[in-house]
Amino acid sequence: MAATSSIETPTSGISRREFLYYIFGASIALYLGQVAGVTLWYALPRIKEGTFGGLIPVTPDAIPKPNDPPTDNANGRFWLVNLEAQPDQPDEWNQSMYLASDEVAQNRAIVGIAAIYKVCTHLGCIYSWNSATHRFECPCHGSKYRLDGRRIEDPAPRNLDRFPLSAFDADGALIAESVVDEETGQMAPLQLDETQLAQVAEYKIDTGSPVSGASQVLLTDVVSNSP
Repeated sequence: MAATSSIETPTSGISRREFLYYIFGASIALYLGQVAGVTLWYALPRIKEGTFGGLIPVTPDAIPKPNDPPTDNANGRFWLVNLEAQPDQPDEWNQSMYLASDEVAQNRAIVGIAAIYKVCTHLGCIYSWNSATHRFECPCHGSKYRLDGRRIEDPAPRNLDRFPLSAFDADGALIAESVVDEETGQMAPLQLDETQLAQVAEYKIDTGSPVSGASQVLLTDVVSNSP
């Protein structure tokens, strides 16, 4: 009886080893995609300029004159103030920005531009400026603050918070930026001389980086130079 021979026919599909290679490659690609996505998430700005939480640009004409009532910036949720209080200035000059006796004793001047967060430091209510009393007043629990945000009456536990503020020229170059006051621990007003003021084309307020106000003594607990 003649022997029969079998002819192997090629099989279709992929082998188990090839399948595992494909799974491994897909896993690596997925991992690298996730890493790239996270990198872009942190590298690219997530908040547009001009939106609360990001940089809010303002023009020089939005800055009030020294010790004038503050300018309300609703979009940025802050008040712009221009402070000028010197120990040797008369009281009538300081009706909105008077100095307390502890500041006079330290021969401490308070000068410059500041962006003050519009949220009371007590329980987060929105306060307003009272033009009759020349101070910020919270309608919820009665906290009161001076033009620069220093607390006058409790229950506010600290001064009003401030946002960092920077000044730029027409070419977008940085002229100056506010810094934290080492003595009080709060954001100091931005001080510019006449030459710098003439160069300013735009201010930018960083509403994503609020700096907490200092826990200074209440102004009602010190003798002030206020009228």
